[in-house]
Amino acid sequence: MAYTAITNIGILVSGNIYEPILSADTILIHDGKIEAVGDKTILDGLTVSSIAYKLIDAGGMTVVPGLIDSHVHPVIGDYTPRQKMADFIDSSLHGGVTTMISAGECHTPGRPTDPAGVKALAVLAQRSFQNARPGGVKVHGGAVILEKGLTEADFAELAGNGVWLVGEVGLGSIKKPAEAAPMVAWAKAQGMKVMMHTGGTSIPGSSTVSAADVLAVSPNVVSHINGGPTAISPQEVDKLITESDLTLEIVQCGNIKIADQVVRKLAALGQLNRIICGNDAPSGTGVIPLGILRTIVQISCMSGIPAEAAIAMASGNTAEVYGLNTGSIAPGKEADLVIMDTPMGSVGKNALEAIEAGDLPGVALVLIDGEIKVNKSRNTPPATGKVTVVTV
Repeated sequence: MAYTAITNIGILVSGNIYEPILSADTILIHDGKIEAVGDKTILDGLTVSSIAYKLIDAGGMTVVPGLIDSHVHPVIGDYTPRQKMADFIDSSLHGGVTTMISAGECHTPGRPTDPAGVKALAVLAQRSFQNARPGGVKVHGGAVILEKGLTEADFAELAGNGVWLVGEVGLGSIKKPAEAAPMVAWAKAQGMKVMMHTGGTSIPGSSTVSAADVLAVSPNVVSHINGGPTAISPQEVDKLITESDLTLEIVQCGNIKIADQVVRKLAALGQLNRIICGNDAPSGTGVIPLGILRTIVQISCMSGIPAEAAIAMASGNTAEVYGLNTGSIAPGKEADLVIMDTPMGSVGKNALEAIEAGDLPGVALVLIDGEIKVNKSRNTPPATGKVTVVTV
């Protein structure tokens, strides 16, 4: 039975938007899951029983849940033909991302569009990322793209093969609400989560999608409500906010002004739980390994949201929407954690203050299922914080 403990935590961010900061300085991990959260006394039982465990001293730094990228377009493995770039998933890990959710494997060279090919690609991607995690990152692949010819039986077959995601509605040949709505209903009946492209075109073959289109289809997630690269109008955004309770996704590769409108409007309504964060990469905008951190910083420093709440939008909020057992720090949750600190030169005295000042925090350690995957980020190292790891 493997035990790991993280102690000397300066600030503990829960990932729960309703209780974003916990009064605790120690986390006990057992067999890849969080067993207890509290003060050092939670380790007394291990000491009395003389159970050896790995002790991680966080050095007074901030601990947050592993971040979730709610919008990625992978292919197979850690390579993107869209930008001809290798190891982009591993680079995101160094930015604190421990989970990624595919919005559709649309960049696959020669992507099939017939029903048999569409199903085969979704199953292949789901199986591939289930069996091989790039850098350890939990990539939920196999998001079927809606194409003409798919039937209700096809969705049952896909679900039976472990496919539980529907890629952005609008990426395939199914674009009109009258065509999409029945398929979305079939998918939801199988327990699948559905995303829908919103706003202007982002790649050749995609289409402009209005608020009325989204409301008629009723997906689980309004993908990139701030566009990619162009967004729907402010009036259309308000319509989605006030006339639905849909989850609204803000992406790094989108319109900054609309993102600010969404955050401020939902903050005023007390509905920040509806916001999740994604990169929408690889895309024409490129690959941004620190994109989720950048989105958190953008939301906090530009829209006046406390850093811990912005972090919840990229962790616990997303996990809640997609039914994942990660994204928050609580007993029973998968131990996907990030230790972070203020970066060199920041006016912030800790990671949260740095974020609120507009600076990217430094990543000192990343764990997935309780195992250390990054000792110090090669992309955004911490300023002075030092993590010590010993076996007790």
